[in-house]
Amino acid sequence: MDIIFDLGNVLIAWDLHAGFADDFATESELQAYLDRVGFAAWNHQADAGRPWAELIEDLARRHGADAAPAIHYPVRHRLTIAEPIEGAWALVDRLGARGHRLFALTNWSAETFGDALALHPRLDVFADIVVSGRERVAKPDPAIFRILLDRNRLRAADCVYVDDNAANVVAARDLAIDGIRFTDPAALERDLAMRGLL
Repeated sequence: MDIIFDLGNVLIAWDLHAGFADDFATESELQAYLDRVGFAAWNHQADAGRPWAELIEDLARRHGADAAPAIHYPVRHRLTIAEPIEGAWALVDRLGARGHRLFALTNWSAETFGDALALHPRLDVFADIVVSGRERVAKPDPAIFRILLDRNRLRAADCVYVDDNAANVVAARDLAIDGIRFTDPAALERDLAMRGLL
């Protein structure tokens, strides 16, 4: 079986507050700010391949001085992805030891993905990593799943996909990939064992 992993909040914790700690004392203050400037949609554009320079210019034009904390995000990005999710990595190791082929499919800016590779050298366990920012298409668009399948000559019915985002899991299932919604390593272990993969 071929096992495909999302990265952010599955294998690598994404702690946004770590990147904004100089600007916001609490998580609630940060979340209010992120909602106000539309950070999620803005960041998704980077995941889909739009350059940070354009995104920063656009945010500054729309939000003026209020854009300043978010504008620093690409530089501070490394701070937000420092921690691996060890329990999930342990499952990756066990799956690899059992002979399953391992792949990764992630929504990530092409400009900041180097941070992940530098901080998490274990990513080299994957036979291929499809990065949305490089492909200029992001999940849940089915096109990015097809890129991974076609590039590696994988059959959708022979794949299991793990992601914390429900919409991405649905997109995988729509392509006949067996999708698992990640909540924590213990639940993922149960889901994999139920399928006879561990």
